[in-house]
Amino acid sequence: MAVIAMLGRTLLLSLISLCLLAEDWPSYHGSPANTKYSTLDQINTSNIGRLKLAWRYDTGDAFEGSEMQCNPLIVRGVMYVSSPKLRILALDAATGQLKWAFDPNKGKPVTGKTRNRGLNYWESGRDRRLYFSASHWLYAVNADTGQPVATFGTAGRIDLRQNLGRDATNLSITATTPGVIYKDILVIGSLVSEGLPAAPGHIRGYDVRTGRLRWIFRTIPPPGDPAAATWPKGAQDYIGGANSWAGVAMDEKRGIVYVPTGSAAFDFYGANRAGDNLYANCLIALKAETGEKLWHFQFVHHDTWDRDLPTAPTLVTVKRNGKPVDAVAQITKSGWIWLFDRVTGKTLFPYEERPVAPSDVDGEVLAKTQPLPLKPAPFARQQFTEDEVTNRTPEAHEVVLARLKQVRSGPQFTPASREGTVIFPGFDGGGEWGGAAYDPQTGLFYINANEMAWILRLVPKQTGKMVSGRILYNRNCAGCHREDMAGSPPEFPALQNLISRRSEAQVSEILHKGAGRMPGFAYLKDPALASIARYLLSGEDKEVIQTVSGPPSPIDLKYTIDGYNKFLDPDGYPAVKPPWGTLSAVNIDTGEYAWKIPFGEFPELVAKGVKSTGSENYGGAVVTAGGLLFIGATNADNKFHAFDKRTGKLLWEFTMDAAGNSTPSTYSINGKQYVVMGAGGGKWKGLSGGSYYAFALPD
Repeated sequence: MAVIAMLGRTLLLSLISLCLLAEDWPSYHGSPANTKYSTLDQINTSNIGRLKLAWRYDTGDAFEGSEMQCNPLIVRGVMYVSSPKLRILALDAATGQLKWAFDPNKGKPVTGKTRNRGLNYWESGRDRRLYFSASHWLYAVNADTGQPVATFGTAGRIDLRQNLGRDATNLSITATTPGVIYKDILVIGSLVSEGLPAAPGHIRGYDVRTGRLRWIFRTIPPPGDPAAATWPKGAQDYIGGANSWAGVAMDEKRGIVYVPTGSAAFDFYGANRAGDNLYANCLIALKAETGEKLWHFQFVHHDTWDRDLPTAPTLVTVKRNGKPVDAVAQITKSGWIWLFDRVTGKTLFPYEERPVAPSDVDGEVLAKTQPLPLKPAPFARQQFTEDEVTNRTPEAHEVVLARLKQVRSGPQFTPASREGTVIFPGFDGGGEWGGAAYDPQTGLFYINANEMAWILRLVPKQTGKMVSGRILYNRNCAGCHREDMAGSPPEFPALQNLISRRSEAQVSEILHKGAGRMPGFAYLKDPALASIARYLLSGEDKEVIQTVSGPPSPIDLKYTIDGYNKFLDPDGYPAVKPPWGTLSAVNIDTGEYAWKIPFGEFPELVAKGVKSTGSENYGGAVVTAGGLLFIGATNADNKFHAFDKRTGKLLWEFTMDAAGNSTPSTYSINGKQYVVMGAGGGKWKGLSGGSYYAFALPD
């Protein structure tokens, strides 16, 4: 049996080698299978200590609060990356020299945070293209020149707000994570607002040559789809979300694309969307050529905890009854690994539907049960108990303990509440968008995770037909930006002293059309929007206006939240005991852990002798045939690391000018292997950067 298993691993490794050019990194995360695996082994466990900086390229686009999360593509010696301002750059991958740049902003200043996690590359003969999104546009540019492909859409771009089955002109929609390309079809999801109004998160397949829509899968199902019974009548006309913002994976041989989705909007209170809400919070298997659904699995019924699937799944091969089974592995924000047969959707580890508590908030009807796996064990802690309260200092312990007693803290799926409910792992996960890496040599599955608690508190929206700018702001904006306008930077920026950064015309345009994840509020009409603008810019709150009359709107909910609140101690460190971030390796055949370590440190705590605390970490890992696991991710120490993939032992590290909140790439040119890491930082008030670092062994 052991010989058969080894042959199976060898065959899989050979197939991956055929699909992936050994010298290149031509797809987001290395391949459409999303394994983040490379067959390169020149850099290995025996020589990693000699790894040196080969070159560094500074985009010059970093600004306070900016982020840069791009996984570089490398094709035929050229590296394609994005900058914090969403410029697309082509670099000589051996030297870091700039070859060309494309600016979708056309030189206009960029001060608000933007994100791009990578690009799609496609070629047919001499036609070589890159696809990426900026704002609501999907662009195609010539990979050799950086010029828009005139025959794609209109002058090289298409509008993602179109072809959604409803008017999305003033709704926020973009695509921060690239899709996958099957033959001549680009399959892509979207990022939409998490509040209402929001665009629907339908999955679409576009013709790579023309930009024509080839197919659409409606994640908020229309009448006639059996899944429509899990929504109120007419939900397809007003509910948004159920979108795939985290990316997709594809089985190229079978032509199946695997799509993870997030929650329906509004994320935290669902009185207007009674039912389980298929296809929100699902892994969906679709025929890549037609968009036809093959199977689905829902991880959270009627989500009110923001339990989006945070990353694209990973295609793996496991042993069952001594035989190889092609599978798809999905990690979750709540800290679990799910494993499915790629073809049938059958779960390959057991799970059960467990009874969960009902909501005591009026209007909310939660599902009676929720699915939880029985194996593997979770990779993040599941409940914040008094035993888990920080012991960093006696003072911190007492403050956190007293606050914990004032809120609800229970097992997974404890309902949102008026007094506040602990979400652990927090809204960012657990598992996050960097996702897992898979090593076909060993069968190990690697996950970096956060172990942070957050507090979810529902607050009533102020109501009444006669309202002022302050009331309108609190009703429509305070859920993200807080009543005091302090926000939760960088995800939700502070609006205090906005007049120093935005003109009245700019504020008015954003209120009408939206920006980033923020929806447009054009439906409130001009008098109401003008009142909000005056309140934001000058604090004026004297004018009382009449809101739009008519029947109650299904998007005007009774409750919102009081902001995105991390549960921190008085000094700003996590409220729970360490580790605050972890790195784990799981045997995907058996579900048993091979190793698990704290991941990341706080330099100021290390200086006091407090080491190995772990820290928040964002971005994925790359695993290689050289026995190494490369990963940046750690938010507090700005380090790029190399670990022994079999043991978890740290073998090498390098401190960059900002955190590596992206996924590295590895490639070879003229027989020389490189590893490249983007240092964008900017997460949760971290220092922002805009540089790419490439490493290699000395000649």
